[in-house]
Amino acid sequence: MKYLVLLGDGMADFPVSELDNKTPLEASLTPGMDQAAQTGISGLFCPIPEPLPAGSDVGNLSVFGYDPEASFTGRAPLEAANQGIEIGPDEIAFRCNLVTLDDDTLVDFTADHITSEEAAELIGALNEKLAGDGIKFFPGVSYRHLCIVGGELNRDLRLGEVECTPPHDIIGKQYSNYMPKGESSYFVRELMEASRGILETHPVNAAREDSGKLAATSIWLWGQGGAPKMETFEERFGLSGAVISAVDLVNGIGRCAGFEVIRVPGATGYLDTNYEGKVSAALEALDRVDFVYLHVEAPDEAGHEGDAELKVRAIEDFDARVVSPCLAHAVERGDCRVLIAPDHVTSLSTRTHAGGPVPFALTGPGIVPNGLKCFSEQEAARAGILYPAGHELVLAMLQQEDISFSRVR
Repeated sequence: MKYLVLLGDGMADFPVSELDNKTPLEASLTPGMDQAAQTGISGLFCPIPEPLPAGSDVGNLSVFGYDPEASFTGRAPLEAANQGIEIGPDEIAFRCNLVTLDDDTLVDFTADHITSEEAAELIGALNEKLAGDGIKFFPGVSYRHLCIVGGELNRDLRLGEVECTPPHDIIGKQYSNYMPKGESSYFVRELMEASRGILETHPVNAAREDSGKLAATSIWLWGQGGAPKMETFEERFGLSGAVISAVDLVNGIGRCAGFEVIRVPGATGYLDTNYEGKVSAALEALDRVDFVYLHVEAPDEAGHEGDAELKVRAIEDFDARVVSPCLAHAVERGDCRVLIAPDHVTSLSTRTHAGGPVPFALTGPGIVPNGLKCFSEQEAARAGILYPAGHELVLAMLQQEDISFSRVR
């Protein structure tokens, strides 16, 4: 048996007035996901266990089949794993966003979706001015980067205890109310403040402003943690795997799981991503590995922007350009189960993540349909199926016997 996960990051939501009190999934035209719900099992699962924070780190760990309460150490260490950065026993990794601050407001947590090339220059400037004494910056993709603090500095400060707020939680808010808190938070705040003097005068930002784009005016540190501890998929299930994503976090989870990380040219993590290239890579990978995880970030980004029309477009693109061709290929193969799911709610109203149950659809050989008509939050709730421990959904997907409504209820 082959297994294919199609993850629409942040697809789930709450009803909003802009969509006639429907959720984006309910308002979207999604014949592919509807087909999966009709030909398979659809229901709800909870990818974010309490009291862990609602985020793509915890949510994707669950959809990979890992219990976040046992394996989660922080978001940044997973991204470091994807970059091949080893975190020593005395080191800690921080996620380092390039953000746009204006007076006392966090304007944009992506610095206007800064390019990776521009960002690499800025991160290089930070290394020239601020690195040393156990501090080093590592460039990533677009606005997503890393800062590693190690050795005696981290041991003395116990930076893992500092309370940091994700910048996507405070878009348009007074950021001074959300600065790092705790006994050693002064160190993190000082590092963030020092970055402003370097970035605000950098030629890259001057050029961005001249072209009408927002400048990356500061770093924002959060999501810190030590090295992750995860068994590989081969060790757990005897299965090989591959992951396809534009996001270091998801690729990092895959790398920790022992998966092949497939790079697709033009994969951006936004609505302009190379959907067809990602699908082609996933379907080719199914010929050589057992389990493929295809992740699409665009619905989450649209949710953070608070743009209902954009989120509907992202969901419809995911359905038409990812789900539908993948389902057609899986049907043609005849030996592939397909799981379609989000990793959490990304609320248009609050422009951030939320916990709680989200819908899934599981279809393929041995999956006995439970009679739903479409893929949405409300329709999935009608099925009466709930996996409170979200990571058990993939465990059910992998079982060899037939899966029916009565079995998973």
